[in-house]
Amino acid sequence: MINIISSILALAIFFALYAVLHSWLAGASIKAWARRVFGPSADRWYRLAYNIFAVVSLLPMLAMMGLLPSETLYVVPSPWQGLMVGIQLLALLAAGISLLQTGPFHFLGLTQLMAGNPAGSGPLNLGGFYAWVRHPLYTFAIIFLWLTPAMTTNTLTAYILFTLYFYIGSIYEERRLAAQFGAAYEEYRRQVPRLIPMPGRRYVSLD
Repeated sequence: MINIISSILALAIFFALYAVLHSWLAGASIKAWARRVFGPSADRWYRLAYNIFAVVSLLPMLAMMGLLPSETLYVVPSPWQGLMVGIQLLALLAAGISLLQTGPFHFLGLTQLMAGNPAGSGPLNLGGFYAWVRHPLYTFAIIFLWLTPAMTTNTLTAYILFTLYFYIGSIYEERRLAAQFGAAYEEYRRQVPRLIPMPGRRYVSLD
């Protein structure tokens, strides 16, 4: 039991450091510092560098999940296991569609490398899955995580941490979008739920 608690604490501490570091790197102050140090070209490569660092710095946690002591909490039997995996695949497909709508090359930071105005951001997405939830990528990621047919203490800890990170991250992201798009985003936010779609609530243009 002590080993299990130690594993949970290790995962929580690592992820807390990860979340703080990445929130700081995504902030306006560090981007302004990069512009001062590296010049206007910083806007071209910052997003891509940030994404690469985000993936690489998460790899130790994935290794910890497999290497640290853990206990199996449950394994869903067939045929329910197949159903859960099927819904996971649908969630991945829906996340891919949402990413296409967002603009995958802009999301990854590749568009900025050649853009005339690399500091500019993409348009406000109001259609598709974005008409039903404000953060469909987070929504489908959460669905994918929590429908894992086998759950251990380590994966449960990680999924709780990731879910909290998605929710808190959505708050910071919305502050940026509200500052950028103003009243248009406030109206969109009033109509559309954050992460969980609700019957009768979807975006309807008032124009």
